[in-house]
Amino acid sequence: MNFQTLTSQIEHLGNSGIILSPEQKALLEVSLPVLKNDEKLTNLQFWGKIRGVNSDYFITKGFGNNYFGPKRYFYSQDCLSWGILNPPDKEMVKKSKLVHEMLTGDPTFVSESKVFTQPDEQETEEIMVTMKEEDRLACVIQRIEKDVFIVPRKAFIKLSNGDVIPNRSFEGLEASEACQFYNFMHFRKERMHSKVFNRPDIEKSIDFMDTIEDDIPKGSWSLQMENGETLVTLKSLLWLGLVFYHVVGTKQFGCSYFGYGDYNIDLPFML
Repeated sequence: MNFQTLTSQIEHLGNSGIILSPEQKALLEVSLPVLKNDEKLTNLQFWGKIRGVNSDYFITKGFGNNYFGPKRYFYSQDCLSWGILNPPDKEMVKKSKLVHEMLTGDPTFVSESKVFTQPDEQETEEIMVTMKEEDRLACVIQRIEKDVFIVPRKAFIKLSNGDVIPNRSFEGLEASEACQFYNFMHFRKERMHSKVFNRPDIEKSIDFMDTIEDDIPKGSWSLQMENGETLVTLKSLLWLGLVFYHVVGTKQFGCSYFGYGDYNIDLPFML
C-alpha cells in the first residue's frame, strides 16, 4: 500500500482486523517520507505488521519504477526508526521453514529448534536448527509475499523490455468481475502453476501472472463482497492475517499482512 494514502487504505481493511492506532499513523506519516528520501527510493509501500511475543515488526518495502525489479525491505518497532533487512537466499528460506516458534520481537535473538530428519529408511536423525530472528523475519516476509500478495487482473502491464508497471487504463473491476477468483492475480515474477491460463480474452501483456483460482489447496481464499457490493475483500487461509481489498469500479486496491508470520500447514486437513 502506498504510504502517502496509508490512512485511507487502512480504513478499508478495518473490518478485517487490520488497524493502526492514531499514534502509529502519525509516526508513520512522519517517518516514511524521511525514509524514502534518505534511501533515495522511487516507490515506498507499507507492507504490514508481523507480531512478536514482546514487540511487533512494522514492515515497508522500497523499489524502482519496475514493480518486479529489486526490492529493499525495512522494519521498525516504533514506527519511527527503520532498519534494513538483508535479502535471504534460497537456503535461508528453506531453513526458516523448520523453525515454528513465534518471533520474539528481538531482531538479535537466535532461535534453536530440534528437527528430526530421516536420511534413510532405518534411522531417524535429530539436528539442531539455529537462526537469527532478523534473518528469519526477512524469510517470512519473502514467503508471505510470494505466496499470497495479490492484485486485480489488468491492474499492471508487462512492457516489451520485461518491466512491470501500473496500467494507466485500469479503471477497476466491475461487481460481476470482483466476485470471481480468476480476476485476481499473484503479484510475483515466477509462474508457479502448470495449468495454462486459457480464457477467450487473454492478453499477454496483462495475463503474465498466476490467477489465484488455480491455488492449491482449493479453498485457500475467502472472498467477501461488502458495503452493498462496492468493496471486495479477500483473506488468505494459508497465511492468516493477509487481507486484500478493492473498491469496485475504481483504481483503489491494496494488500497488507497483519499476523504472527505463521504458515497454516494444517489447511489441507481443514477444508
